[in-house]
Amino acid sequence: MKKAKKVISALCILTFAITALTGCGSSKKNADTNNVDASQTVADDASDSSKSDSGKKYKIGVSQYTTHDALDSAYKGFVDGLAEAGYTEGDNIEFDFQNAQGDASNCNTIASKLVNDNPDLILAIATPAAQSLANVTKDIPIVVTAVTDPADSGIVETNEAPGGNITGTSDLNPVKEQMDLLLQLLPDAKKIAILYCSSEANSKFQADLAAEAAANVGLETQEATVSNTNDIEQVVQSLVGKVNAIYTPTDNTIASGMSTVAMVANSNNIPIICGESGMVENGGLATYGINYYNLGKQTATMAVKILTGESKPADMPIEYLDNMDLTINEEVAAQLGITIPDELKAKMNQ
Repeated sequence: MKKAKKVISALCILTFAITALTGCGSSKKNADTNNVDASQTVADDASDSSKSDSGKKYKIGVSQYTTHDALDSAYKGFVDGLAEAGYTEGDNIEFDFQNAQGDASNCNTIASKLVNDNPDLILAIATPAAQSLANVTKDIPIVVTAVTDPADSGIVETNEAPGGNITGTSDLNPVKEQMDLLLQLLPDAKKIAILYCSSEANSKFQADLAAEAAANVGLETQEATVSNTNDIEQVVQSLVGKVNAIYTPTDNTIASGMSTVAMVANSNNIPIICGESGMVENGGLATYGINYYNLGKQTATMAVKILTGESKPADMPIEYLDNMDLTINEEVAAQLGITIPDELKAKMNQ
């Protein structure tokens, strides 16, 4: 009996050992399969940066300085650019959009709110919004757009090497080409006004560039500044009989009040050469400048690199658009009796 028990015990031990070995082999096979699957998943994710952190929902804060066509287009381009990269609102991304309505104090309030909410990234649209955010956080990644010269505005160390938590895209205009355009449309012009808001650092920067470019082509200039949209009508009216044309850069205050600028200027036969196409659509004569929707999309590409960990703002140079668009308001040209040269017509139709 004891011998039989020993045999049975031995068989049990042998059976257990075989089962354990079989289980280990099965586990190893499953583990190897899982490792292959995991490796494939990583490879797939690497090929699509928008899926680099599967299941994560990103939060992006947005501070826009004011409402006008250029800034609105930049934001739309940013949202669409992220969507094309696989970051879709309501799916894997959430936006907290805030608009300061042209009030610098609102920019400060919005900046504090967004930083306290600790998003994954913040988008700042226009210089005042960017400056307010730069003052309250050195940690949260920030991408800016529609900022003419980030270094001159004090939000990065240099445009080539930002060195902190901020990078993005510039809306620097081709001022020389805009002055050339002015003379093509208005060959008899002798004196122009440079109209901008004195409280916007980006506008002062552009105004200085415009004055230099105008002098280089033999144009005399006169500065005409406003402090807010309420000043626009009076300031433009003061230019009647004194200048042959008005040049205005990508100034947020002027853009917001462009209909008023155009109402006074056009009724007094003063053509307006603008910094961007939205201002032309609202009554300006012409511009040769950037496409803000495309600028927003370019900013989105930079944001994706930051979200995926591919790059850090400190190491990402400020980017610029290479392509410029010619926009001429033919109705305004007809109203002012201005003939559009065939050369410009050909460029408009390209």
